[in-house]
Amino acid sequence: MTSTDASLAVYDAIIIGAGQGGGPLATALAQAGHKTALIEREHVGGTCINTGCTPTKTMIASARVAYLVRRAASYGVRLPEGEVQVEMGAVRQRKRAIVESFRQGSERRIREAAGLDLLKGEARFVASKELEVRLADGSLRRLRAELIVIDVGARSARPRLAGLESVPALDSTSIMELDSLPSHLLIIGGGYVGLEFGQMFRRFGSRVTLVHRGKQLLAREDEDVAEAVAQILREDGIELLLESIPQQVEQAPDGQLRLTVTTPQGERQVSASHLLLATGRQPNTDTLNLEACGVRTDERGRILVNERLETTVAGIYAIGDARVGPAFTHISYDDFRILRTNLLEGGQASTRDRLVPYTIFIDPQLGRIGLTEAEARAGGRRIRVAKMPMSAVARALEVDEARGFMKAIVDAESGQILGAAILGIEGGEIMAMLELAMLGKLPYTVLRDAIFAHPTLSEALNNLFSSFADDE
Repeated sequence: MTSTDASLAVYDAIIIGAGQGGGPLATALAQAGHKTALIEREHVGGTCINTGCTPTKTMIASARVAYLVRRAASYGVRLPEGEVQVEMGAVRQRKRAIVESFRQGSERRIREAAGLDLLKGEARFVASKELEVRLADGSLRRLRAELIVIDVGARSARPRLAGLESVPALDSTSIMELDSLPSHLLIIGGGYVGLEFGQMFRRFGSRVTLVHRGKQLLAREDEDVAEAVAQILREDGIELLLESIPQQVEQAPDGQLRLTVTTPQGERQVSASHLLLATGRQPNTDTLNLEACGVRTDERGRILVNERLETTVAGIYAIGDARVGPAFTHISYDDFRILRTNLLEGGQASTRDRLVPYTIFIDPQLGRIGLTEAEARAGGRRIRVAKMPMSAVARALEVDEARGFMKAIVDAESGQILGAAILGIEGGEIMAMLELAMLGKLPYTVLRDAIFAHPTLSEALNNLFSSFADDE
């Protein structure tokens, strides 16, 4: 592509990528009277709607139903004899229908916005504030604007593994398009993606083996949290190979995939019908030709930004998974709010000190907010640690979902909640209550002494904050 192949169109603002931040920002700019172009090379809605939150949580819901049906007898419910049959084609169709509904809604709102042009194509920089776009029909467009926002997201990364190029391998997108159930799913990677898909397919009925390089799953979590997650997955029948390094993969004569792994017990070969790569994600910045505009990235290709999300070039911003920082849908949306505040409302919003909540949708969920215990201790803080098993929570026992625990970190002097990990039924929702307390600067005693409806999960916070260990 050369910039001489197309005429130049001048806009007030150009947004590259119609993700959870880019789409709303483009609409807000257009509504404020700015002539805006929104460029999207595939689907409106970004990773969340198309290949992330929406489809995965839809399929997790199907897997949970299969799990509950198998456990029906423990609730006193008898089912006709016979094993649970999971129709992957039907699971896939349900997922596709929900994704399509969300996607169409997002695209309709964009197309209805006055002053906003939606261009389906791939963009690359040809100068500091100038882009070239190859549209879906093969034609070229040249665009220029003084305000450019990059929201190109990320994709599944492929690990360096001998033999990988010669065997079929799934990623977090392609695995959701399977129309038949793997007999044995082998997963490389023990992060969010690996754990969610591992438990999902185990509940669908697959045998699952997960290989992870680290000493513990979820490397950023406290050791006790990671170990409890591992125990839950083992109880569900998932084989975990920790401190294990994949060396080579090949396809055996019988069609099975064979992975050679170095484990603490020595070299081992694992055979499976399907292989899922869950070794992280990489930003979609490699096709942008950022050298032409001067925007700098880190060694992983993530765009460097300041606390106001501006890149190393004035007037060019980066939001969402393409920039350095936490890669969550809700953070991408908050990036949009920061830019809306600063660009349209004259505000001074920034990423400084913002809380980053997240939920890992294993079952039971892991909801996380703020500092871990390890981080608080590394910072030299005097803390108190409140911890209570879910088996002490009445509501969890009543619904027979009592695995996991609640844990909160509190500043010993001020009583402020510094962080929490809620591994338990609806852990993400309970975590959100603690986040609200943190946002409101409420001391833990407010939750300890509050009156919550009975029997709810929320009332467990009374007992959690009465269960402190000795002052640290």
